[in-house]
Amino acid sequence: MPSEPAAPLATIAAALRRERERVGISLTELARRAGVAKSTLSQLESGTGNPSVETLWALGVALGVPFSRLVEPVDDGVRVIRAGHGPQVRSEQADFSGTLLSAGAAHLRRDVYLIRLEPGAVRAGHGHTPRSIEHVVVAAGRLRVGPEAAPVELDPGDYATFPGDAPHRYEALAPGTFAVLIMEHP
Repeated sequence: MPSEPAAPLATIAAALRRERERVGISLTELARRAGVAKSTLSQLESGTGNPSVETLWALGVALGVPFSRLVEPVDDGVRVIRAGHGPQVRSEQADFSGTLLSAGAAHLRRDVYLIRLEPGAVRAGHGHTPRSIEHVVVAAGRLRVGPEAAPVELDPGDYATFPGDAPHRYEALAPGTFAVLIMEHP
């Protein structure tokens, strides 16, 4: 079994500090509202500690933000998450861990597709509506996908996201390739 990736500590630290300052409350007040020890919160904001799903959820509720805003790195281009390497957060309550691949944004439409491809022809995608984004998780096979100028190769379990409003491609590199495609449209 591959080693489990560490929780995204630097991302969490920056997000907690950013959101706490946005709300305009002290470390002590956030700890009180979330029901966590001030020392735990201080460690998290300094990029140390081992946050659980429950702790992060309580902090998100206290800050009025979704859990995803605390763990997803800010990104504005093509992003790939290899199987087993995403920002993973474990539960204190069960043998459970979550890897956020992408947070949903307000006022977006999401369409979910299961796509099947076979080696041979390349599926060329013309740009969709402005600010469209495509998310792909490979379930089986191998896939070359992404912007025409910078496609990436994905194996089963890998995730990639890229702008859908520019020319892009889908190309199976192995027989029986299939993936989940999520298209976001404003």
